[in-house]
Amino acid sequence: MASIVAGVATSHVPAIGVAIDQGKTGEPYWQPLFRGYEKSQAWMAALKPDVAIVVYNDHANAFSLEVIPTFALGCASEYAPADEGWGRRPVPPVVGHPELAWHLAQALILDEFDISIVNRMEVDHGLTVPLSLLFGTPAAWPCPVIPLCVNVVQYPPPTGRRCFKLGRAIRKAVASFDRDLRVVVFGTGGMSHQLQGERAGLINAEFDRRFLDAIVADPQAATAIPHVEYLREAGSEGIELVMWLIMRGALDERVREVHRHYHVPASNTAVGHLILENFPATNQERTP
Repeated sequence: MASIVAGVATSHVPAIGVAIDQGKTGEPYWQPLFRGYEKSQAWMAALKPDVAIVVYNDHANAFSLEVIPTFALGCASEYAPADEGWGRRPVPPVVGHPELAWHLAQALILDEFDISIVNRMEVDHGLTVPLSLLFGTPAAWPCPVIPLCVNVVQYPPPTGRRCFKLGRAIRKAVASFDRDLRVVVFGTGGMSHQLQGERAGLINAEFDRRFLDAIVADPQAATAIPHVEYLREAGSEGIELVMWLIMRGALDERVREVHRHYHVPASNTAVGHLILENFPATNQERTP
């Protein structure tokens, strides 16, 4: 049977993709940020997942205010990088896994999650930047990707508790798939940042660090954070952090923190990153 073996949380700042694409990762401004992902890329290369489920939000490329699905699951065989106004990122097309994606769609809908099924869409920096951070710059992405797009742009976004429950449902759905696949789940977006208004440029490192701790050790506390607290403490775009809770819900109750990285700033955003593995599968000290 298929199983979820690990979770990755990471910010998806568009300027990070520009730095990668323009060969600026070694510059003094960017080097500390990218140094924090070196261990992550080595870990991912050793893990060799068969499929990645990437939870992200679209930035008015695949969807507009005309159609706003709360949860949209990509079931296509391929997704082209979107042109976000400066041309498409020079990254490979994202190859999907329709068989597992359709299984997820069926299982989640029958589990009473109203998932929108998407058979054609382009993917923007919300998805491609995390792939670049974890997989580097390959000629082709090393595993198929299933995009799960979440509305965190137009109010009301889903609650953290609903996102966590969706992660739990994804874990159950993956476990019921009758092929031997090792799946990694990405939760992307955040951390604290605000792009407009009087508080533009807001970064709250104290809130971010508390959230990182909670995601690892007390996810139920993180699920209880209301929308207004994200807005007040983490800025208008801090609500993206609810997507991390889908990833966390897809893991076991106990997890092992493999790696943590926090950097301020990247452009005008606080960057956070975690790698989590299910504790029973990785605890080397447990007795047989």
